[in-house]
Amino acid sequence: MPSSMFEDIAVTASITVVPSKIRNLDEDIDLFDGNKRQLDRLKKTIGFDQRRIADASITALDLCYQAASHLLEQSDIKAKNIDGILFVTQTADHSQPSNASLMHRKLECHSECAAFDIGLGCSGFVYGLWLAHSLIHSGSCETILLLSGDTLSRMVHPKDKTTAPLFGDAGSATIIQKKASSGPSWFRLGSDGTGSDALIVPAGGARYPSSDVTKKETEDEEGAIRTLEDLHMDGSSVFNFSIDVVPREIEALLNFAQVEKNTIDFYVLHQANRYIVQNIGKRLQLDLAKLPVRSFEAFGNVSSASIPAAMSYDLSKILVDSERRQILLSGFGVGLSWGSCILPIESMVCLKWFEYDEAMA
Repeated sequence: MPSSMFEDIAVTASITVVPSKIRNLDEDIDLFDGNKRQLDRLKKTIGFDQRRIADASITALDLCYQAASHLLEQSDIKAKNIDGILFVTQTADHSQPSNASLMHRKLECHSECAAFDIGLGCSGFVYGLWLAHSLIHSGSCETILLLSGDTLSRMVHPKDKTTAPLFGDAGSATIIQKKASSGPSWFRLGSDGTGSDALIVPAGGARYPSSDVTKKETEDEEGAIRTLEDLHMDGSSVFNFSIDVVPREIEALLNFAQVEKNTIDFYVLHQANRYIVQNIGKRLQLDLAKLPVRSFEAFGNVSSASIPAAMSYDLSKILVDSERRQILLSGFGVGLSWGSCILPIESMVCLKWFEYDEAMA
């Protein structure tokens, strides 16, 4: 199990951008046969309310570019000082080149800058942080721009009631820098490829290219309609994985770092939904006030951007003050994969969220 400790490295700024278009759960009432009582129950237990949906012309690159632009504008970081760009996404603009290369061009970074994509989903932000810390620790880089973003709303079938109400779109930009006297930070990562079918888009890639067959709609026993080119989710398997593996891995990280649970100021988990986040918290016997959940209700499950979105939406005022804090982040999902980290936070330069501005495009 990859476990790491780093010192003199800090997360100094993070911005999240979401589309301006809002879709409320009530608009999906036809997926539930007009059952308003069921919708109200989902809002109460799962945390469904609304989600942000990108127009067809807006990509994860666009969302992350605006996040990066806001970040550079509000901090003292200049594009020429960035020597690493990591882009976490499963909805890249092209199969080639990478979104990181496209971002490098848009920001006009210098040529002595490494740039590559990370093809992960809900665990991707923590993996990106780990890679950024590793590159800085190795001496290869001093300032890394980590982008995390997806437009998963277009990867689900609008008539699939198991996925359509869940997923929203967002993009984030985060700066990780070499910073003396900062740290330590601890990471723990893991994977279980035997569960890869639990979250999968079966067709449309190199293994099963798009065709008339893969575009054909089918209806499952629960009445969910989708094609082979849409996201398939085994909800019970994902739930069981989340509440079994994630608490155990968080406990293992705390033991590795020799940190007591109650000394962590906030546990920022991937915003799969409120029910999963709070169940993980209960299994760990945590004060649920330490687990932000409001961003899921506002944005939906925004995949790789969900952790920075939760930080920006729920904790922006708290994490930019002068008091030193310790937070634990945990991402988990497609792969199956997971990653958790404990980070020291002291006076972040900026931590905000914005709506996508067409005028900036």
